[in-house]
Formats: sequence, C-alpha cells, structure tokens
Amino acid sequence: MSSFEGRDVISIKDFSREDLEYLFSVTDRIEDITKERPDLLRDKIMVLLFFEPSTRTRLSFETAMKKLGGKTVGFSKPMTASIAKGENLADTIRVVENYGDLIVLRHPMEGAARMAADFATVPVINAGSGAQEHPTQAMLDLYTIRKEKGKIDGLNIGILGDLRHARTVNSLVYGLSKYDVRLYLISHPLLRMREEVLRDISDKIEVHETEDLSEVIPELDVLYVTRIQKERFLHPSDYEKVKESYRLTPEIVQKGKEDLIIMHPLPRVDEIDARVDSLKQAVYFRQTKYGLLVRMALISLILGAIR
Repeated sequence: MSSFEGRDVISIKDFSREDLEYLFSVTDRIEDITKERPDLLRDKIMVLLFFEPSTRTRLSFETAMKKLGGKTVGFSKPMTASIAKGENLADTIRVVENYGDLIVLRHPMEGAARMAADFATVPVINAGSGAQEHPTQAMLDLYTIRKEKGKIDGLNIGILGDLRHARTVNSLVYGLSKYDVRLYLISHPLLRMREEVLRDISDKIEVHETEDLSEVIPELDVLYVTRIQKERFLHPSDYEKVKESYRLTPEIVQKGKEDLIIMHPLPRVDEIDARVDSLKQAVYFRQTKYGLLVRMALISLILGAIR
C-alpha cells in the first residue's frame, strides 16, 4: 500500500503507478467514507495561496476540504496580501505554515511550488506552477479516463492545442507515461510540446506528433483539448499567429469513434464549439466532479485521515 501521509504534491513524476492506482481506489470510496465519517478532517485547516487567477481549482480544493469537515483560509487576490508590499515567497510560506496543516499554492513562477516545499514544514500541494506542472489536474484527468473508459492501458490518447504553454498537458503526459498508451500530440508548430518533456516520455510510451486532427481522430479513444494560453506568450504577435489554429466541432467529432471521450481542463475559450457540449462524447463537465473526488481523497491521505 502506498504512503501519502505528510507528502508534498509538486510533480506527477514523483508518484509511481502504484501510488496513482492507490489514490484512485480511495477516490472510488471517498463519498461512502465521508458519509460514515463527515468530520474526517475536523480541526484541520488548509491554507490556499493563489497568486494567479483561478476559479475551478481554488473552489475544488476549498469544497473538497469543507466536504471533509475541515476549514480553509487564504487569498485568491495577491494584491490584498503582504506580497503586494514586497514580501518574498519564502517568507510568506514560513509565516502561513503556522496557520494550517496543508498549503495549496498556485504561482506564476516556474519552480515556485518546489521552493515552497523546501521551506515549509507542512505538506505543499502544487496547484499550478508557471507553465511547468499541475499535478492534481493530471491525477483527476487520469481518474476521468479510468472511470469513463474502464481502463487506461491500451488506449490511443490525443492531446490537442497549446502543448507548449499548458502545464496541465505537461503533467498529463508524465502521468500517461506510467501506463501502456499510444499518445498523439496535435498542435500548430509554434505550440509543439517542449523538448525536455518529449525527451522525458519518448522512451516510455509511443508518441506521434501531427498538425492535423482529422488525420488521427478516427484512431482515438480519448481526445484532450486545451485552450491557447494567451497569458504565457512573450510576444503578442506569436499569439496572433496561432489564436484560431483549431476548433473542435460536431462535424469533426463525427469522424471519431462512437465511444470517443472528449476532455478539457477548463476554462475554454472558443476551441470547442458549444454544440459539442450536448454530444455523449463530451465528459469535461463530469471531469470537474471527478476532480473534486480526487482532491478529497488526496487531502485525506496526505493529512493521515485515511491510510
């Protein structure tokens, strides 16, 4: 049995396949567990430090903690915090670790979560660090695939969109590399996956890169769509070149398998036509429910309420 108690969650790479499968087995039971023990995390406090805008991730963590009987403190607007006065992240972490049992951090700087974990004496969960990683999103994405398809091994999985800047994609491909899958990376040349990520996964799973979704969609069991990360482009002119480079429509979906599932980490902009929402292939709103359950299970394990 894997041990999560007291553990930081900085990168999906730090977790083995055995770890993930154990987390998913607890996630399968977490609703029943909390019905029997609604105050599972009574007297526990989660500190939420969100230095970047967030709706789904912050609310998901906050809701997960409250459903477990715990409490949350923190901020989602850094200009209201001492960081606006010039306080550095290390000092912020040293202070707020005295206020809670667990820190959840989202920060625009790459490496921020790892640094926070080095300074903190309580566990730290990375809720997004620059364009680097978003490990709990990958955990919920893997769990979604497992729940919707009944397995992960043996699937053909396509990832469409901004593969260069999307931290969700980095974490997802690292997670998928622990399974036996065939991966299709579909993007504009300017949005290709970063070379260091490709190097890390290329000797673990079969990877194909293409610009043409129509070419590969008949092969796919899962299509994971991401928005173009406008805020991470250094030059606005580069964004203008790619901003309308793809759009998933019902007509394109019809070219895929009948049991294809379509995922998205949200928020979306215009990369998925709203008409796709009513198709049976679209699971991205159920994906958010799975995310809540995964985070409930993860928090419970880290704080030692479940072993």
